[in-house]
Amino acid sequence: MESAAALSQRSSRLTWLAVALATGVCALLATVGADARWLAALGATIVRTHSIPDGVPYAAASSAHWVNVPVLGELAFHAFESLGGDRGLLLAQVVAVALAFALLALDMRAAVAPDASRAIVLVAVLFAAAPSLIVARSQLFSLVLFPALLLLVRSEARRRSPRVWLLVPLIALWSNLHGAVLAGLAVAAAYLLLHRLRSDPAVAITVLLASVAALFLTPALARTGEYYVGVLHSEAARRGDGMWAPLSVHAPFDVLFVVVAVPLVMLALRSRLPRWELVCLVALAVSSIHVSRNSVWLAMFIAVPAACGLGRTRLRDVVPSQIVVVACAVVPVLLFVVGIARTPSANVAGTTLRDRAVSLAHGTPILADDADAEQLALDGHRVWIANPLDAFDRRDQLLYLEWLDGTAPGDRVLDRDARVVLVMRDSPSQRRLARDASFRSVGRDETSVLYVRTGTS
Repeated sequence: MESAAALSQRSSRLTWLAVALATGVCALLATVGADARWLAALGATIVRTHSIPDGVPYAAASSAHWVNVPVLGELAFHAFESLGGDRGLLLAQVVAVALAFALLALDMRAAVAPDASRAIVLVAVLFAAAPSLIVARSQLFSLVLFPALLLLVRSEARRRSPRVWLLVPLIALWSNLHGAVLAGLAVAAAYLLLHRLRSDPAVAITVLLASVAALFLTPALARTGEYYVGVLHSEAARRGDGMWAPLSVHAPFDVLFVVVAVPLVMLALRSRLPRWELVCLVALAVSSIHVSRNSVWLAMFIAVPAACGLGRTRLRDVVPSQIVVVACAVVPVLLFVVGIARTPSANVAGTTLRDRAVSLAHGTPILADDADAEQLALDGHRVWIANPLDAFDRRDQLLYLEWLDGTAPGDRVLDRDARVVLVMRDSPSQRRLARDASFRSVGRDETSVLYVRTGTS
């Protein structure tokens, strides 16, 4: 009878079908979220001026102290956006998701998890991490690099080799793209200190030190640490606001994550995790509870051990026929074709309303919600403040967040010579502004409402 290892290596039909399904679902549902277009805007500035600007050039609020680290990410997003606007950003997201799931599949295969259990867990990860997979944001690069790091580290845990040194260039590249490199570095450190150190202390220590040094191989060099400190101690992070919000029973996607992740964790524990992986699981779980968007890293981390744990059941004997696979493959192909062909859904003000806002502003900074502000910046116009919020003074960050929340203290932002305001429909700030007699509505579209100060022509 064929061994489980041989069967796992031979059959991957369901696994790759699950990868195709994840890619197709992403293509069909993906949208561009806030925290994406600002990278393209800064990338365009860098290309146009051939230099890295001081602070955030499209915002009037003070940001001169900001240390710009993810320059490579900004240039990449500018390239994606240049390919076709939002369609280019969405295509990049789809490619990232496809690569991420392919890397997870390869990691599962190397761990000798059966084909059926791999497929089931990959589909579970699709549901558990849905917001991070279907919304294009700055973490796009990390969706690929995190499973790439896991694949490398786990392969080293199974069999030591000089390839462990690949951690150094991987961390250096990642640090120039997105801040989730800190999660990757933490996982690498756990492996090196809790596993590799016992049998290969010289390599473990030198690779760890080199990886930490690689974190600083950015245009900011020694000041790179200031950037990460600023991000982690921003006003949004302190308040647990927006993308820094903790898991909540009132958020449907958070509830879905918990419902899917708990069984995956139980399956992962069933696979008898080594100590370093157990430490990482606990750390990533705590991180996910504290900041819900970090749940994607936990979902990806537990995917491989969960597939191994599930593989201890009778699923190891499931081998689908060629006809079944071909029939099922039609679904993700159709999803992908329809998704790529569709017109990206609008989540910012249309061109007409944005042009009118610029015309009425007469060169003064426009106050706008985060998504509209990023789009105006990408258009080449000046706003009062926009992402990345951690680039600005803490007082301005707090003022802007309170305005977005529609609270009374946020009204002070309107006193800063705000002549024109562009805000998302039915948002807390829009509802509050509608009751403000000093502003009047002069236009709206499907997503946003344009206000001008009373007496402005």
